Formats: sequence, structure tokens, C-alpha cells
Amino acid sequence: MSTLLNFGLPKGSLEEATIDLFAKAGFRISKGPRSYRPAWDDPELDGRFVRAQEMSRYVENGFFDCGLTGRDWVLENGSEVVQVADLVYSRSSNRISKWVLAVPEDSDVQSVKDLEGKTVATELVNFTRGYLEEHGVNAEVEFSWGATEVKVPELVDAIVDLT
Repeated sequence: MSTLLNFGLPKGSLEEATIDLFAKAGFRISKGPRSYRPAWDDPELDGRFVRAQEMSRYVENGFFDCGLTGRDWVLENGSEVVQVADLVYSRSSNRISKWVLAVPEDSDVQSVKDLEGKTVATELVNFTRGYLEEHGVNAEVEFSWGATEVKVPELVDAIVDLT
């Protein structure tokens, strides 16, 4: 029997939560510690682990039939894909994660308009630029590889980060 459904599974912080999610649905996924190609207990299923940030591009391009990723990464990549379900899970809880725009408490930035000419760090560069443009704000948006919260106020004026 050939594979009928090729899944993209999120590698990294959501990996174990995703394996648990499939287990709750009755599917067993097993993998080695450095494996990107898991074994499935159903011969009609296949897939591999890739970063959630890239998932929507691989689904859009047809490499995967479907994938698990956040709406944030679909928007960031500008991918034209169909959302099949709204799954609420994360690496540590079953709550919805949110992206927030944050500044230090003593900042003179009180609204998005106050970011004019300022620097914002985030993983969601394209989405953040679009948000600022929608509000008529011209600010420098730089990519952050993580630990974004430690960059204010010395390196940047504000951050857009996941809570």
C-alpha cells in the first residue's frame, strides 16, 4: 500500500507536543533523537520534521499534503494554504499563544504611532513591517534569532514576541 498522506511535522519546541497530539488521535509516531524521518504505525501516513517557520511554504509548494504550523508563520511567509483546523497546543500548555508588541515600562512609546523612527526586533519581520505600515509608521524592523526580550532598551526600542 502506498502513502496516502504526507505530513509536515514541526521540529523543535513543538515536536513532543505534536507526537502526543497524534498519540491522542490513535497514531503512534516514533523517531530517533536526531531523526527527521519518523516511523508511523500506519502505512498510509508518512512525513518528516521541519521547522514550523518553514512549514507553510512546503505545503504551498506541494512537498507536503498538509502540515502543522502556526497562523503566524503562514502570514509571515505569505503562503496561500487552506487552514483545516484550529489546534490549540504548545510545548508546555493547551493555551493560545499570542504575539505582542512590547516596550519597557518607562518607555515614552505609548502607542504604535510612537514607534515612528524607532527600531523593533522580531522573528516576524514581514508581518511586523506590514502591521506598522497599516498604521502609517515608518520604523526599522530587524530579525531576531531569539532571546528577543533582552534586547530592549539597549539594542532596540521595542519587540514583537510570542507569549
